[in-house]
Amino acid sequence: MNKASIKTRLITALLSVTTATCFAQQDIQFSQYMFNPLVLNTAYAGYRGESYANFMYRKQWVDLKGAPETFAASVEWLMPNQDERVAWSAKVMSDKLGPQKTMSGFLGYTYRVPLDEYGARRLCFGLSGGVTQYSVDGNAFQYVDNNDDLVPVGVSSKVTPDFNAGVYYYTPKFYLSAGINNLLAVKAINSQYNWQGTRFETMEKRIHGYFGSGLIIPLSDAFKFRPSFLWKEDFNGPSNFDFNAYILIKDMVGVGATYRTGLNIWDKPAVASGLDKKDAYSFMFELYAIQHFRIGYAYDVTTSKLASYENGTHEISIGIGLPAKDKRVLSPRYF
Repeated sequence: MNKASIKTRLITALLSVTTATCFAQQDIQFSQYMFNPLVLNTAYAGYRGESYANFMYRKQWVDLKGAPETFAASVEWLMPNQDERVAWSAKVMSDKLGPQKTMSGFLGYTYRVPLDEYGARRLCFGLSGGVTQYSVDGNAFQYVDNNDDLVPVGVSSKVTPDFNAGVYYYTPKFYLSAGINNLLAVKAINSQYNWQGTRFETMEKRIHGYFGSGLIIPLSDAFKFRPSFLWKEDFNGPSNFDFNAYILIKDMVGVGATYRTGLNIWDKPAVASGLDKKDAYSFMFELYAIQHFRIGYAYDVTTSKLASYENGTHEISIGIGLPAKDKRVLSPRYF
């Protein structure tokens, strides 16, 4: 076996273990989840009180060959009725990891129950449906033996239907969110990778849960503190948590940091003992350049053993509000 083949196998195995086992995340991951919760919970649609478009791009583990590269775009809009009970949403996502790629598109419906006279407190229920295309590019593999039946010939792909569901409760200063994605979890492509007797499932999707909360604490007329957390769960690997602390300055500029780590919530037979639970720190910046236009940036610093193989993670997000004429949002939107 040549050195190039050994290197490719090591990198592929490392990515498989890191993504599916150490961090418990097969689904799309963003550090700036608090700027676009719609990618995690379809029930969020309509919260901002106006039509809104959001774009996010993430380049993970820079300089590590085959590292994840992710893009997501979403739009949400309210139905024009008196109490704004119905909102619609649409989103497309693309995620590439080594030789495998996932692309999806979803259309969502959200019913928003007002809990006070002004609709500033609501309990929202959301459901979205769409399709996901999974593909593996066999040309990206390097191998010694020709006609290896473990390596796909060319690009192997499959399209499957899927559904997401969620519940979202909010007040002007607090939110509680629970979203479940990949409800029709299936093994999309029977593509396995064997390395030194260990089998890696490279395209097996699982149900993912996202549970989070956050609040606004006014510190002065100019400063607001916004802590939040996000629990990411695939019900098989280690539970993954993001703990975020964020300062908003004059409702125009925001700076914050996130600590991401794994925690043992309950005993899971598939999780090996002694796994390193450390993951990353993330530092982020947000700017409302003009009214209804927001831009954000995050930089992740890996704290696990993977740190010596890569040079951080870059993530950019852009949000564009599309307010209707003669319509005024009654309370500020902080989430």
